[in-house]
Amino acid sequence: MSWTVGFDLDMTLIDSRPGVSKAIDQLGAEFGLALRGAEFADRLGPPLGMLLADAGAPQELIAPLVARYREIYPSIVPHIPAMPGADAALAAVRARGGRVLIVTGKHEPLARLHVEELDWRIDEVVGDLWSDGKAVALREHGADLFVGDHEGDMRGARAAEVYALGVTTGPCDAEQLRAAGAECIVRDLSEFPDWLAAHGPR
Repeated sequence: MSWTVGFDLDMTLIDSRPGVSKAIDQLGAEFGLALRGAEFADRLGPPLGMLLADAGAPQELIAPLVARYREIYPSIVPHIPAMPGADAALAAVRARGGRVLIVTGKHEPLARLHVEELDWRIDEVVGDLWSDGKAVALREHGADLFVGDHEGDMRGARAAEVYALGVTTGPCDAEQLRAAGAECIVRDLSEFPDWLAAHGPR
């Protein structure tokens, strides 16, 4: 019987903070807006358009800002590392005969660039989904478990009625993840192989 583990991308599998910060700083300079990349990097999870609106960007500029960001971003992909334990976590799923799915709020072509750069073998990559919206892909691809660092990830897992595993490497702490529906918490993905051995399919 096949089984599938879904992972979020930003701050779950990759540490995109430095790259996002650099791209947002460049975006602000080009458009003459007071956008602080470090603040965006601390709030990764929601779609970029939502973060830009929350930062006070004029509504009429949201679409051009997002389009320009997507032009800038590929140049920073090679400088964005995997999170500690990410490679071992993916290998642990494979070793137990599982499939690997990425479901992320990141624009899907950009998410795929990270997978290619890190030479990861991923069965499916689905982007441009946030919070409860992630449930669509989790159900479609038969996920049994979803691992994420954000409250939105936990809400997506619960909406899909799959096991929600929180990891405290992103902007949300253990209490926030539990409140959003996490059934278990690990500090980072280096703990995931042992967790999977104890709690995964037999």
